[in-house]
Amino acid sequence: MSRVPINVVLLAPQIPHNTGAIGRLCVGLGASLHLIRPLGFMLSANAIRRSGLDYWPHLDVTVHDNWETFLEATQPVQLCFASTKATASLYDCPFRPGCCLVFGNEGEGLPSVFYTRYASDLWQIPMPGEHARSLNLATAVAIVMYEAYRQLRVPSL
Repeated sequence: MSRVPINVVLLAPQIPHNTGAIGRLCVGLGASLHLIRPLGFMLSANAIRRSGLDYWPHLDVTVHDNWETFLEATQPVQLCFASTKATASLYDCPFRPGCCLVFGNEGEGLPSVFYTRYASDLWQIPMPGEHARSLNLATAVAIVMYEAYRQLRVPSL
């Protein structure tokens, strides 16, 4: 169990640089990272090592074959899905210890079935600007993680 009660879940991530940066962020906050296959890269790729620097060996990372095996293995206490298609603000999400912050991949976002299956658990990062459709995945993960961190009042070490 990580020292911070936050888990990050990436569904079929495609860009190794994003996953490396997210892994580095997880190490910095003591969070666990869950990767759901298929992955768009090899975990041994140079891009992962470059983005994650020397933090990657310290990362609590688990790779799951699919969404159902992830649910079975982790039995999450709370699922919070970040999506540009959500209507509720991230800042209204009541994060709980042990929460799983779930993100779709860079090209397609969340699987379409998730929008009905988890409709009440969808949250969006407010973006009042007119011309941006979405944020970079690593940036979005950082925003959501730090909001969960803030709400849970996780003490700094």
